[in-house]
Amino acid sequence: MIIGLVCVTAAAVAQTLMGSAPPNLAMGEQFRLTYTISNKDVEDFRVGNIPDAFEVLIGPNRSVQSSYQMINGKTSSTSSITFTYIVVATKKGTFTIPPAHVVVDGKTIASNSIKITVSDKGQSGGSNVSPRARDDDGAEMRDAGSRISGSDLFIKVSANKRRVYEQEPILLTYKVYTLVSLTQLEGKMPDLKGFHTQEVDLPQQKSFKVETVNGRPYRTVTWSQYVMFPQITGRLQIPSITFNGIVVQQNRNIDPFEAFFNGGSGYIEVKKQILAPGIEVQVDPLPQRPANFSGGVGKFSISAQLDKTDVKANDPISLRVIISGTGNLKLIKQPEVAFPKDFDKYDAKITDKTKLTPNGLEGSMIYDILAVPRHQGKYEIPPIEFTYFDTETKRYETVRSEGFTLSVAKGSGSSSVSDFTGQEDLQLLNKDIRHIKTGDTRQHSLDDFFFGSTGYLVSIIVLALVFISLFVIFRQRAIENANITKRRAGKANKVATKRLKKASKLMRENKPGEFYDEVLRALWGYVGDKLNIPVAQLSHDNISTRLSERNVNEETISQFIGALDECEFQRYAPGDPKGNMSKVYEKAMTAIEHIEDMMKKSKKVKK
Repeated sequence: MIIGLVCVTAAAVAQTLMGSAPPNLAMGEQFRLTYTISNKDVEDFRVGNIPDAFEVLIGPNRSVQSSYQMINGKTSSTSSITFTYIVVATKKGTFTIPPAHVVVDGKTIASNSIKITVSDKGQSGGSNVSPRARDDDGAEMRDAGSRISGSDLFIKVSANKRRVYEQEPILLTYKVYTLVSLTQLEGKMPDLKGFHTQEVDLPQQKSFKVETVNGRPYRTVTWSQYVMFPQITGRLQIPSITFNGIVVQQNRNIDPFEAFFNGGSGYIEVKKQILAPGIEVQVDPLPQRPANFSGGVGKFSISAQLDKTDVKANDPISLRVIISGTGNLKLIKQPEVAFPKDFDKYDAKITDKTKLTPNGLEGSMIYDILAVPRHQGKYEIPPIEFTYFDTETKRYETVRSEGFTLSVAKGSGSSSVSDFTGQEDLQLLNKDIRHIKTGDTRQHSLDDFFFGSTGYLVSIIVLALVFISLFVIFRQRAIENANITKRRAGKANKVATKRLKKASKLMRENKPGEFYDEVLRALWGYVGDKLNIPVAQLSHDNISTRLSERNVNEETISQFIGALDECEFQRYAPGDPKGNMSKVYEKAMTAIEHIEDMMKKSKKVKK
């Protein structure tokens, strides 16, 4: 009787549902809420109504623990089940989590209620969240299958100015905020109409910093920055960008010893798309532009240097003009230099000494201008003017360089710049009268014209024959190329089908590496032949654009792109290899069939 009573008591103890959580927390701190029962045959677990002051991040995760003992040849075992939630405290105060319930052997068992006090940051009594795996930057790796919400990983887009003048630089910043282990992120700014855009060079190795937002400690990094010079006025849209990221999660179902000896890592990679929102900026037109406006917008200065002030006629001089400052330096016009009319002037050599900064382009544009004085005398090179729009004063400003006086002595009659040998050292008589040219001259009859002559008619006939010949040759080549492209497009489906049949054989032989290579060749080859896209230009964007032009709907395009992504992803995905291969094979077949159907329907509609 006593022994039976002890057994009943032990069974009652074994079937107690015990809830636990830290009694004291700081606002914004994560903690583990667990419920444990010493019986593995349980069902219908229901947690109590968790107060609004707590946000459930993960859960419930169910784990089973078993232990075995052998004493004097007798074996005994115990088992328990734990239900775990990862929760974050969002409000301060004292809160009670009511009892949870579970059914064991047809009986409902209730747990204890849990009282938790949430205080301001830095005053908690600790957390019972067990240490988790972390990446090299200290980011927490969540359990495999955990949901990644918009508050766990997002991108903020900001512009240093929302209202600017035309050509005034705007700094656009994309900043990443993450609570998860983000290991890879890709996103590209599209070509924007109405903007001249340059990307700021940022370190390739990203360094995260901790920033608290709404009480949660985010790891943040400035991912990319662009300096944009608006070329048109009005309300301009900078569109949203979809970034493709990879988040690492911990697979707790893999035994660490088995993972070590069998080459497994215990971690999985999860693809996540993050949408960076678009923004709008107002671009105001510049005020009425003066006639000598250079196109410069910003803050500039000008200087000039002449390499020598005493030269001989026909000897070259070099004038260096330097425009320095901050603004749209690469978009300004070359400054005009008013050389005397006796000077031969050559195209300037332009040297770019600018660098891209968050304020725009900073540095200098250098113009080296070569000129050759032809006659002796004393000449004045007037100051060089540069007119720009100052974004600080909001008006046009004109800056000037110094002027120069040049003394030109009589030269030897030959030039050291280019082929001017043999020219006389002529002098101006008054303003526009020169010496009479002497020497032999060639004369011809007044009625001697090339137009209408026999030579003229022969030239016209020869040119007409050449044009007709070239037209026929190039037209024939165009027809041949069109026939080749049409044949390739017609056979695209057959070629893809043959490759997929080969992939099916590789799948039956359980050769995953060769299988995925063959499926990728089938998909890329099909779309390249069907749409006449060269291999070097095959990309997701080009494929989407070309399919849209062929009236293929967005759903079918997404299906094809998804088949490509799925093939790449499943190649390294854990789990059942045959199941993964079968899934990829079905997606590839379906994507190609749907594209064929859509393009056939489009042809019928056109006819």
